[in-house]
Amino acid sequence: LKSLGGFAPGEEPTVLPDGIGMKLPAGSELVWQLHYTPTGKPEVDRSQFAIKFCREEPKKEAEQDLAINTRFRIPPGADSHKVVASKTVNRESTLLALMPHMHVRGKSFTYKAIFPDGRVETLLSVPFYDFNWQHEYRLKTPIKLPAGTVIECEAYFDNSNDNPANPDPAKWVTWGDQTWEEMMIGFFTVTR
Repeated sequence: LKSLGGFAPGEEPTVLPDGIGMKLPAGSELVWQLHYTPTGKPEVDRSQFAIKFCREEPKKEAEQDLAINTRFRIPPGADSHKVVASKTVNRESTLLALMPHMHVRGKSFTYKAIFPDGRVETLLSVPFYDFNWQHEYRLKTPIKLPAGTVIECEAYFDNSNDNPANPDPAKWVTWGDQTWEEMMIGFFTVTR
């Protein structure tokens, strides 16, 4: 199972640079996952997606990967609860884009690269995360990631009364698909 991309509120379509494509082998099965939230009344769904095929074989193949933590528990009233996830890059890659994903208690999100030589570089800092404006950050200059580089993601959540988007500051919050639950995913796109 591999991801071709994703979409969230505020996101623009994923468009890869010229000469780069994602491989979709013949006979592949596409799965499209949508997270709906009940409103208590009938709704109309006009969701659609498109795939643009390369006219020529791409020079490089892109893949979407992720650092994910599904086992967190955010305490009631916590105004700055830290959750960390990491993913080791198993072969030499070039980083093209980053997309942090949380729900309405998301407060901030930071990506760091910990290189095999011990050097640490902040790749992206989103100090004021907004669920309604999620964005894939495409790097102007792609970054080489040697095999063994660790992509570390650090997220903070605000489950307090001071968060106007918080549906219930009195509850413990765990992973879930619904907006009133939470997610902590650091998506990133690389070429290999």
